[in-house]
Order: sequence, then structure tokens, then C-alpha cells
Amino acid sequence: MGFIPNVCSIKQIRRGVNYSDDVPVTLHRGDLTAMDVDAIVNAANPRMLGGGGVDGAIHRAAGRELVEACRQVESIGGVRCPPGEARITPGFRLRARWVIHTVGPVYARDPDPPETLVRAHRSSLQLATSRGLSSVAFPAISCGVYGYPLHEAAPIALGVAREFPDLDVAFVLFGDATFAAWEAAL
Repeated sequence: MGFIPNVCSIKQIRRGVNYSDDVPVTLHRGDLTAMDVDAIVNAANPRMLGGGGVDGAIHRAAGRELVEACRQVESIGGVRCPPGEARITPGFRLRARWVIHTVGPVYARDPDPPETLVRAHRSSLQLATSRGLSSVAFPAISCGVYGYPLHEAAPIALGVAREFPDLDVAFVLFGDATFAAWEAAL
């Protein structure tokens, strides 16, 4: 099942996270590829050449130019982006100007899934900051085929987002269970 095309406002919540720094975070249900932000984050695989889930949806929406741009990223043994790191390419046919590719942990195989998930989110936001971007939209990194439990991933993702008070961070979540996990953690 793919993303619902062009539906980012099925249900939308805007709240200030009640931490001492009161960082606003936006939750959306719908299609990450339709977000009008500076960058969307791709839950990529280490090869960065497309795949299933959100990765495939982003590659389809961005067009063939995205895979060509990904091929230009330096590869070491076929790995363009190791788990916990991030790379950036243009967004091509997307509304977002940029795609930040990050690789989250495979929950059952990673020696420290929480740490890798933190690094995936943090490196994405650090890359956005270093490029002078002001808005970033994430999917639920590693919560699909990589098997990360939603109730564990949500507080990690939101916790890292609050480390970047100068960025407008949105989470675009597909499915009721995913949205409910982020809403509960928020």
C-alpha cells in the first residue's frame, strides 16, 4: 500500500511540545511527498537507489533525476549512506527543494537501535541546519520494514526534534497506529 496522494491535511495537529524550550512540532497524516517544506527526509536504504515504502514513494514522486543524483553520492562498497548518517540531494519534481536521505536501524539486527535512530534524526537535522534550511518533514524512520516499534521510535524522534528550536520540524505519518504513537508521545 502506498501513500495517499496529495493529502496532507486529513488531520493536522500543531502543538508546542511542553518542554522547557517549548519547541513546536507538527504532526500530519498523509503524503510526505506533497509537503511544502525546504526538505523532506527519506527513510533510505544504504544504497540510496530507491526501494519500497516511503523510499519508493519519494523516488517515484521526485522522478528519475533523483536516482541519478543518488548515484553521484560517493559509494564505499555500494554503501552511500551508512546507518545513522544523512546525505542530501535536490528534490527535483517534489514540492520540497531538497531530500535528506537517512538510514535508520534495522531493529532486530542493529547492536544499539535507539542510538542509531537518534543519530539518523540528528544527522538529518544537522545537515538541514548546515544548509540554512528552515523546515523539514520526517516520516517514521525505521518503523516500516526495518521493524522499529512505534511506541519506542516516537519519543526518540520527537526528543531529537526539540534539540533544534530554530527548525520547523514536521512528522508526516502514514496509518492510524503510527499517527497515534506520535500523538501519544507528543
